[in-house]
Amino acid sequence: MKIGFGCDHVAVELKNILMEHLKEKGYECVDYGGYDPNVKINYPEPGLKVAEAIMRGDVDKGVLICGTGIGISLAANKVPGIRAAVCSEPYSAKLTVEHNNANIIAMGARVVGPELAKMIVDEFFGAKFQGGRHEMRVNMISDIEKKYGAHWHE
Repeated sequence: MKIGFGCDHVAVELKNILMEHLKEKGYECVDYGGYDPNVKINYPEPGLKVAEAIMRGDVDKGVLICGTGIGISLAANKVPGIRAAVCSEPYSAKLTVEHNNANIIAMGARVVGPELAKMIVDEFFGAKFQGGRHEMRVNMISDIEKKYGAHWHE
């Protein structure tokens, strides 16, 4: 699986830790920035880059990190077909894949430490979408996108 990573300047260190962690598990990681904690980057920029990479099929899923995970996930969720979920613990990370078919996990570098972040991404990437009644609900989310002019085809 190929994973796109993006973060703002606050989260560069945690992004690098998680990329190394997932590379050790056999995942291919693509870094969409930020790269330097001393160079400010506005979180919508890497959020958009990772979301668009998923939409184009360049990567399969994404990991986004900013101070809280909220801003960067909001930016990514503006891209049709993206379901980015902010999770600060492993249980929600697992269920957002199983129930919501999330394709991006977001978290806050100021909220979770490196070891908890590793557990969160492990649960996210270890989970499988359950379909069934959950598929109907994910389709309802896609219908909202279509209603407001977004045209996404998976």
